[in-house]
Formats: sequence, structure tokens, C-alpha cells
Amino acid sequence: MASNPDIIVIGGGSAGMAMAARLAEGGKRVLLLEAGKSHRDIRSYVPALMSGIVHTPDFDWMYSARPDASVGGRPDVWPAAKRLGGGSSINGMMFIRGHRWDYDHWASLGATGWDYQSVLPFFRRMEDNERGSDQWRGTGGPIAVSEVRSRYGVTADWITAVTEAGFPRSPDLNGEQNEGVDYIQLSQRNGLRSSTAAGYLKNKPANLEVMTEAQVLRIDISNGRASGATLRRGGEVIALSAKEGVVLCAGALNTPRLLMLSGIGPAEHLRENGITVVADSPGVGRNLQEHPAVHMVNEVCTRTLNDDARGLAGMKSVLSFLFGRSGALTTGIGHAQAFVKSREGLEVPNIQLAFSAFAFDITPQGNLALRPGSAVTTLVGLMRPSSRGRISLAANDPDAAPVIEHQLIGSEDDAAQLVEGLQIARTIMGQAAIAGSVASEVRPGAQATAPEALRGYVGAATIPMYHPVGTAKMGAADDDAAVLTPDCRVKGVDGLWVADASVMPTIPQGNTNATSIMIGERASALVLEALR
Repeated sequence: MASNPDIIVIGGGSAGMAMAARLAEGGKRVLLLEAGKSHRDIRSYVPALMSGIVHTPDFDWMYSARPDASVGGRPDVWPAAKRLGGGSSINGMMFIRGHRWDYDHWASLGATGWDYQSVLPFFRRMEDNERGSDQWRGTGGPIAVSEVRSRYGVTADWITAVTEAGFPRSPDLNGEQNEGVDYIQLSQRNGLRSSTAAGYLKNKPANLEVMTEAQVLRIDISNGRASGATLRRGGEVIALSAKEGVVLCAGALNTPRLLMLSGIGPAEHLRENGITVVADSPGVGRNLQEHPAVHMVNEVCTRTLNDDARGLAGMKSVLSFLFGRSGALTTGIGHAQAFVKSREGLEVPNIQLAFSAFAFDITPQGNLALRPGSAVTTLVGLMRPSSRGRISLAANDPDAAPVIEHQLIGSEDDAAQLVEGLQIARTIMGQAAIAGSVASEVRPGAQATAPEALRGYVGAATIPMYHPVGTAKMGAADDDAAVLTPDCRVKGVDGLWVADASVMPTIPQGNTNATSIMIGERASALVLEALR
């Protein structure tokens, strides 16, 4: 099929796998091109090994952003998955859909057909939820959504403490009530990671061909229409054609890079790099958004995952995983979470509090290393930051990394909201349900009590949550900043669509992987409709 597909899909990540599988199910002959290797690696399947694959060249492109003045000039590493399954093969597996307001907001900005009621059926279609099916949740889909199997009493205490602090208990943060506190659900099946590669390829359609280790160099465009892609594989450069079109699903960092290398982007920037302009699209690479976050770490006098990861307890954890698919090795990056408002007058929550019954230190290489002793972490994330960055080209070179320019703290109000979130996290740890287990505060530290001290901590310790979105946003036809029309078609080029996190007009509440998969699902229906 490689020489004669109907559609070429570039990028086999969270959205790309969904796109390719659904197009094939719709009767199209689909060739999926993925630059990374197969997802079939034990490090990807075992959830707790995730800290050893992010920032690892075999799994991650490991891009470095330009120095960020808002965090003291630090140049952060921005991961971009280099495996079939994309982010779903290397992430922390937290499954959260965002708030229904986010999707209605997209529609109000010009992304018609992406309101909550329109996207809900695609969220339901992709799920196989352990909690069962209702009007919000689905079963029987390719992505398993499971309960946390590494349960600790301190997590239940934290949930109670959140309610004692005055925030509601949600029965399902992905269901009717998107505000409050609940246990986290994970993209797992039977204690193993449920990536899009594992899920959508389980019953792979015969008319879907997957080609890994195939790095796309550019999209080929003839007479204003996407006609195929040029790739490099095993040292050989190959030009492949597609009868009906190309769908680009390379992610928020690489999708704009490939568009620009193919002549689609800000005309002046393309000419500066010696690239012939196919379509002047000033929004390509713009509108970059990311969730900024800080950690609060507490030492506790109760059992946590830190205790179960070493020595004899560590061996017991291995046995629990091997024979029961439970315990510490099944852990995701979080165990419970709350979406809360840090101030009055907000329409929707502005702060995510993600609680983990473990704590880690960050190594100089950017990897995570468990702290010695019993400890817990509360991540405080800002859900709707003001900052907007951009992706641009370093050169007319497919091997050159994208230039990432973004300030994590885009305004003093963003910093103030993070400070408010830290104060809420502290208040929760002081509630009766959990206070008796708290031994000390490691970070920011008990000495950081004044707002000025917390502001200093925010300026030094804020990190990206690895949720980049928005760099090829969809919007109304008359929106010059929109790269795509609401049907995900690239403006100015026929037969070319984009479907991944780059299409989001604004960043949604919480972790973005579930939303990215939904985009692949929803956009596949739009592409099939356009080709009928």
C-alpha cells in the first residue's frame, strides 16, 4: 500500500493513531508514518517506568526551549514523544477531559462544531471506562480508563481534607461535575499503560499500514493540493503520494515546523529561511500555550509509594505487579486531583491540584528521582494562563529542532494565581483529615509564608506541565490568525488537514492527552465527510 494509499497520516501519536484507525475503518486505504519506533517496549507498558523514558532520546525528541526570563532565564526541556502512540506512550497517564466550558469557548471563538455537546460523543466513543457507561462516559472503546491501583490511605485523607477546606466532592470530574475533588482515573488496562497504539492497533484494519522510523521531511504540494510526503527511512529518501490527501498529526511542536518546511506559514519567516511560500499563513507557530505549575512537597509519617519502591517492600511491589497487576508499579503521575477556584467571580476553576502519594526530586538531566522516606506531592497548575509563545524554524533543515519561545509566567496575575494555588494547597494539608500525618513542608518550605516569598518560589520553581497546544489553531474563515477552518482543513491548501493538540484555540482544563485523542476521533469524521 505504501505506493498507493488514499490518505497519508503523518504522526502516529495520540491523535494520529485515532485518526488513522478511524479513517481505515471508514473504508480508506491509510498509510501512517511515524518517525519513532514501535510502542512495544516494556518501559512503555509498565506505568511506573515512565520517569525513565521522558527525557530519554530513544523515546523523546527532548527539545530545549529558549531561555525563559519569567523563570530566571532557565531554558526548559520540552518533551515531544518519539514513539508510536506519541504522548500516550510516555506520559503520566492521567485521563482528564477538561471542562465543558472549554469546548463551548472554542466554539465561541470560531471553532464551530467543537462545542461540548458536539465533542461528547467522540469522548464516549474512544473510552472503555471501568466506571461503566452513562450519558457522559463510554465503554467498549479502544482507550481503557481505569481506577488507580496503587491506593494509599493518605490519598483518601487528602480528598477528605479538600472537602473540609470547602471544595466540593465530584463523583466524576470527567462527567457532569468538572469542579471539585475526586480520585484520578488513568489510561490503563489491567494495570498496564493503555496507549493509543495499544488500543487502536488491537484490531488493526487490514487497510491500515503503519510505517515506523519514517521521518517526514516535508509535505509535497502540487498545484495548491497536498499530494503526498517525502520521508527518510534507513538513510533512504522516499517520496510517497496519496490519492486523496494528507493529514498532519505531528503534535504542537512539530506540526508547525513541518507546515513551515512545506511552505505554509508566515511568508516573511519562510523567505528568511529560503523556503518557497505555498500559503502565507501568519498563525502557523503562533498561539503556543502551556500549563505552568509548581510543586508543594511534604514529608509525612504514614506509608507512601516512596516506602514501597525500595528494599523488601520494592520486591513485594514487583510481585504484586506480576501476579496481581496492582501496587506501586502501576502508579501514574497522580492519585487524586481537584479543580478549584482560587478567587471569587471566576466562571470556571483556574487551579488544578494534583496529589501524589509519593515525592520526587528533579535531577540535573530533568528526570525524576524518588525522594528517600515517606513524602507526598501536591502539584499546583494554572489552567488558563495568559502567556502566548511561538514555534519557529531554526533553519530550512528537517533535522533542526524547532525554536520554542515561551514565557511560563505571562503576567503578574498568572504568578498571583499560582501563589493563591499554593496557599490553597497548604490550607488543605492543614485540615483535620490529614494534618496529623504531615511532618514538615519540604518545598516551598515553612519559612516561605509571606506572599512575596511564595512569589519568589513561583519565579524560581515554575515548570511546564508538558501540555503544549495551539500552534496551528482552528477558527473562523475570516480569522487571519487561524491556520485551520473548523473542519481542520489547512487554509490555502486543498487536501491537507491537521489533527492534534496544535489545533486547540485555547488550552483546556487539566491534562491534555484525552482531548488530543478526542481531536483525532472528531477530525477523522470531518475528513471522511469531506471526502465522501
